[in-house]
Amino acid sequence: MLEISVETVEAALAAQRGGAHRIELCESLAVGGLTPSNELMRLAREQLHLPIFAMIRPRDGDFLYSDSEFAQMQRAIQIAKEAAMNGVVLGVLNAGRQVDVVRTQELVNFASPLPVTFHRAFDQTPDLHAALQAVLKTGATRLLTAGGKSTAPEGAGIIKELITIARNRLVVMPGRGIHGGNVASLFAETGAREFHAGLSGVVPRPGNDLPLFEREVRKLADQLKSLP
Repeated sequence: MLEISVETVEAALAAQRGGAHRIELCESLAVGGLTPSNELMRLAREQLHLPIFAMIRPRDGDFLYSDSEFAQMQRAIQIAKEAAMNGVVLGVLNAGRQVDVVRTQELVNFASPLPVTFHRAFDQTPDLHAALQAVLKTGATRLLTAGGKSTAPEGAGIIKELITIARNRLVVMPGRGIHGGNVASLFAETGAREFHAGLSGVVPRPGNDLPLFEREVRKLADQLKSLP
């Protein structure tokens, strides 16, 4: 399973042509991704046949949200539902940079029946093993992580541990720094079955070179097809 993060419909269509299996739809990928607009969600849904997961993140910076920001996240989830998104991506931490189980669980329940991916806010927690247990309590169905490192290949050993601990209770999906040249070795090291990529390391500005972006997605998708 290959999930590609994009911030435009044009890039999403290129990813679809390249063989992506799912789209993570965001705005402002340069800051890690923010909530896409209602218009962007609806346009993407009209033109894509792939599942689309919408980022729910009201601002950049930390993942400790005020009451008004939390209410904004709830409204964004409702908009995502109305726009026929297939899932949402979010993460809430507390003042100690630990997973805020209560607030995240509230958002997971609010998003139901849409599945929820807990995003790389996870990698900012001080104890990833404790954070994994917390994410499991929230009811999220998927965890995006680089194993607490700058890239998923660097965190491969930790990602493997997280996958082993999570077993069938949660999909642990490596993300960050993944491309066609390293995904096979990352699979061999971790045993992961889903992978997330934005390909910014090989295509810094997809909007300026959509053919190249499509080719890089295809390279990644082709590598995944060859895996056992």
